[in-house]
Amino acid sequence: MATIRTTALIAALALTGTVLASCAGSGPASTGAAPQCAQGPITVGIIPKLGTDPYMTTVRDGAQRAATESGGKVIYTEPSEATGAAQIPFVNQLVSQGVDVIAISGSDLNSASSALQRAREAGIDVISFDSDVSADARSLFINQADSAELGQKMLDSMATLIDKKGQFAVLSSTQTAVNQNAWIADMQKRLKSDPEFSGMELVTVVYGEEKADVNAQKARELAQTYPELKGIIVPAGIGLPAAAEALSQTGDLGRIKLTGLAPATLISSYIKSGNVQDIWWNVNDLGYLAFHAATALATCKLDPKAGSILKAGSLGDFTVGESGVVILGPATVVTPQNVSSFKF
Repeated sequence: MATIRTTALIAALALTGTVLASCAGSGPASTGAAPQCAQGPITVGIIPKLGTDPYMTTVRDGAQRAATESGGKVIYTEPSEATGAAQIPFVNQLVSQGVDVIAISGSDLNSASSALQRAREAGIDVISFDSDVSADARSLFINQADSAELGQKMLDSMATLIDKKGQFAVLSSTQTAVNQNAWIADMQKRLKSDPEFSGMELVTVVYGEEKADVNAQKARELAQTYPELKGIIVPAGIGLPAAAEALSQTGDLGRIKLTGLAPATLISSYIKSGNVQDIWWNVNDLGYLAFHAATALATCKLDPKAGSILKAGSLGDFTVGESGVVILGPATVVTPQNVSSFKF
């Protein structure tokens, strides 16, 4: 049940110009509103990038697992387009429903920031997961793995698949995807500075727009446009299975190797063939951790500053890093040898 706000107190403080800070420091930094500490189970509204994405629904299931353990509640919204603009109405909707916390996977860094800041002004905590939003619009970012590590692992995986020689491309999701842009930037930096990759050439970055058919078409176009292409990095859960299927149908898979991010079960046959690798983690645990982080904020059991300890049920304890970042844990390169251990 959503936390009850003390409006009379807020009004009195507003008259004196006093800024009321939240008891755990997780509320808005410069507003006249702050939530009371929740005393019982909380309600978390989840805003994914795309409501039907299997990755996002698995995050939802992990959050629901944590909610069931605590008696809390999850409200899962369903944007039909992977854009920041499409997320704004759902922010407003959750504010009107009086949730305790909004958990959002940012389709871009800034589009929803103003709406999220208004939510905080209304006394609702905000966290991001999977893909960050502007740091002044949230208290915590629950990241699946260190961003630099993911970029490094994808590039290292590609280097292994093509023996560190030849042309490769990146098939990303959207031009505004915060996490994917960070990974790509890291790859580009290493390609320029590390002689280990001197034999590799990144020929282009294209975008699949979070749609399977667009990703499939882009993969086919890359194979046709670059006859010497040896590999494609696809850092998107929808894109990698679509690209693998498309290149398998055209007979280009094998000549062109793939790596990136995707549910391992969706591409297990391609991984077993040795033509695809996958960098992955326990997605259900990401949702589980996010719900525990939301609960800790709403109940004032966590100050979202570097060094604070977040207790996350069966996952154990996590330390809050700089800028409020909490990292689930290191990702794994999924290969024919370990693919059977991944259940999603």
